[in-house]
Amino acid sequence: MSPENNGALRETVWEIHDYIRENLYLNRPDIEVKGVRFNAALLMSILTGLCQGKELIIGEPGLGKTTSAEYVCSLLYGFPLGTIWGSEVAGHPEQTEEKIIGRPDLGRLNQGEEVVVWSHFALLPVKIVDEINRLPETKQSMILDGVDRGNWEYLNDAIINREYCLFATANYQDRGTHTIIAPLIDRFDVMVESKHPGANLAYLIGSAGSDGRALRHEELEAAFQKVLGERLPYQVRMERIEELCAEFRWALAQDHGIRTLSRDERKAFRVQKAQIPFDLDFNAFLRLVLSELSFCHRFGQKRSLERCEEGCHFTGYLCNHLQNCISNRFPMSVRGFSQALAWLLGDQAVGLEHLKALLPFTLAHRLRWNEETVAQREREPRQDPLEIYMAKQGVEEMHRRYMEQGPQIKEALAVASRIMEGEPLEPIMGDHPIYWEIQRDLGKEGLER
Repeated sequence: MSPENNGALRETVWEIHDYIRENLYLNRPDIEVKGVRFNAALLMSILTGLCQGKELIIGEPGLGKTTSAEYVCSLLYGFPLGTIWGSEVAGHPEQTEEKIIGRPDLGRLNQGEEVVVWSHFALLPVKIVDEINRLPETKQSMILDGVDRGNWEYLNDAIINREYCLFATANYQDRGTHTIIAPLIDRFDVMVESKHPGANLAYLIGSAGSDGRALRHEELEAAFQKVLGERLPYQVRMERIEELCAEFRWALAQDHGIRTLSRDERKAFRVQKAQIPFDLDFNAFLRLVLSELSFCHRFGQKRSLERCEEGCHFTGYLCNHLQNCISNRFPMSVRGFSQALAWLLGDQAVGLEHLKALLPFTLAHRLRWNEETVAQREREPRQDPLEIYMAKQGVEEMHRRYMEQGPQIKEALAVASRIMEGEPLEPIMGDHPIYWEIQRDLGKEGLER
């Protein structure tokens, strides 16, 4: 794609963002990246849809968690709202595999054939689970493989989504909610809160409304329903679905002047995103973060069944305040979303500002703080839910350490790379877990204590 087309694609995404912000999801900006102010919930949803990511949206009932996801899915993927509504999964204790994934074709089953009638949730690339924490823990595992790899299995059949994104909403804990199991929560790239917009914007919502009527198209919704119900091979149905998406995009442009993205444009975005390089500060700071969230001096790494010893030299680092070890999905989420944010801002490289802005939302749901740390922080004044607030505080702490030690850390990493290539150098040591991790990678663990 030429630079001119690159700019046109970015311009379309900005138009989608601005249309949702100004007409559908009214909310205050609450983060700033390189001088541009965003509403975090809207920004993370846009990045999730573009990156084929997975987002958990938390908040009070009635504050736009599900509807904001519906608007983003409609405009990024070209589906009318009615089709999206028909594919959503509601979280409740009686939910079954047949309603979420698929069921047998009873007519064919009576003839001795096992044929699966796939749910619209499994078929469509846009997937929304409403109130996911009302699914009991035993039933959350039903969607694990599907949301992770796009691989859906039922009876003796399977389909694989070539393109998909997942949005799940969760109200705050009450008597009807359950804990989201660790393997599922870790599969979410980001967690964000859909906040109350404030009295003035809430007044405008109540007076003018924001029901997204422009994103409805009853005739095409009926056509989508018919194609999704046909007994045709999965890929054949998906091609017909894409043709209907093109019709809907054309109707939106003609009737309302709203531009949306095609499947080819979403592919083009992912190609462009992957070509954006990471600068040295991004690489060094992310390594520092990973070391603090996985390091343990006594036991080799953080483990949820082991506690830090009293008087550990690393008491001042985050490893001492956590119960769990960060997973390998975390850096994958950070890298992909940081590149997407850099692309959206038109930057030529992914740097420290992109990383720092995204870290709290990629960490908040993944960090399990020990009880003492939670007790110290839970009563502090804040503008965010406790999980996101503590993640932001943790990122600020690590960022301060990086600003103090950044040049030395980058030099230590560079020297380690030269040692790995065979140069007879001594590794650089310092007072941070990252230096001990470098020692381990060089096979020198235990030489410096």
